[in-house]
Amino acid sequence: MLAFSAGDLAFLALSLFLVLAAVSIAYVSWKLGATLGSLSAFIKGAQDDVLPVVTKTGVTIDHVNAQMEKVDQMTDSAVSAVAGVDSTVRTVNAVVTAPVRKISAFAAALSHGFADFRANRSWTHAKTAAAAAAREREQELDEELRDAGGSEWPTS
Repeated sequence: MLAFSAGDLAFLALSLFLVLAAVSIAYVSWKLGATLGSLSAFIKGAQDDVLPVVTKTGVTIDHVNAQMEKVDQMTDSAVSAVAGVDSTVRTVNAVVTAPVRKISAFAAALSHGFADFRANRSWTHAKTAAAAAAREREQELDEELRDAGGSEWPTS
């Protein structure tokens, strides 16, 4: 007869546990392998689909950057053109305004000078009155030009 002791029962239970553990580990490893295979296939598919899109996006961004550089050059050219026009307008304004101021002041000086000379018969007094009238007319004309244009006008 075969004797069956408690130690034998413990060895049998341990053996059964180890066999079940090994089978469980093998099953989990097999499932994990299948999952990793699926993941690998998914990554390869995503790589095949996404990399051309990323490449095309990079090319598109390069084209956009090239166009933006052209727009930047056009904007710089427009700013330069506007600055040139502004400079030209100011120059023409100064060229036109200065003689008009002087002629208007001279006419006011003549008018007031002769009127003062007729009234007072003093050449010195007439000269002083003419100079004052000329200054006053220049100031009035500067104010009129500022009011009409809304900007600073040259005063010399």
